[in-house]
Amino acid sequence: MAESGKNKTKSSSPSSGFLNRSFTMHASMAESKVHLFFKNPPPLSHNRAAPLSKFHNSIDSVKGKVKKLRSLFESKPSSSSPTSPSPKESCPKPVLRPTKSIGSGFINPTIRLPGTEDRIVVYLTSLRGIRRTFEDCYAVKMIFRGFRLWVDERDISMDAAYKKELQNILKVKNVTLPQVFIKGKYIGGADVIKSMFEMGELAKILDDFPRRQPGFACNACGDVRFVPCGNCSGSRKVFDDDEGSLKRCFECNENGLIRCPGCCD
Repeated sequence: MAESGKNKTKSSSPSSGFLNRSFTMHASMAESKVHLFFKNPPPLSHNRAAPLSKFHNSIDSVKGKVKKLRSLFESKPSSSSPTSPSPKESCPKPVLRPTKSIGSGFINPTIRLPGTEDRIVVYLTSLRGIRRTFEDCYAVKMIFRGFRLWVDERDISMDAAYKKELQNILKVKNVTLPQVFIKGKYIGGADVIKSMFEMGELAKILDDFPRRQPGFACNACGDVRFVPCGNCSGSRKVFDDDEGSLKRCFECNENGLIRCPGCCD
């Protein structure tokens, strides 16, 4: 038995030594490979390096485009160049010039308003039904009041007879407001008055008219140009003693108003 055990130990010792030698050889080879990898790392393959180069090239192209755009927007004309215009020359101020001279500045000299050669007549409305029309009428009225002039304001919303009168003068059915007559001559609407006022032509036409005191207003009507009828007290009806019934008052308009006797005579 003892001999068999010794034989077993003898037979097993050569195999264990072989395994130990093979393990040490593999370990040493692995260590050598690791040292070689860290000393000389393998280069990147062409497939991996190509996307990186394309990415860097795209960044460089974007930077170049940005520089070109900056050079375009930040470029300034050199002061030494004789052909470069100065800022004042490059942006000249617009000059407003009248289309006609003052002698022929009226829109249609053949249209006249008889009996108004000594005044300014403006046909307008005080109703706010159409905003643009009301604003034009108000603007024209304020322009003439800025000159401190008395203006014969004929409000068609207060008296419908003025609308028929204007239609007969202009020979049109649908009239636009406001309409201005100066010294009996037809001038035009809001656009014409505004342009003449801005160019200074309106002030030349109005030099002959007398000025009023600042803040002056009619004590009777407050510059409304209308007052209630004194015959019917604005009711448009009067009692007829002969017939014993009410009749229409013929001294006032459809609204029971008459022209102010204090400022419209």
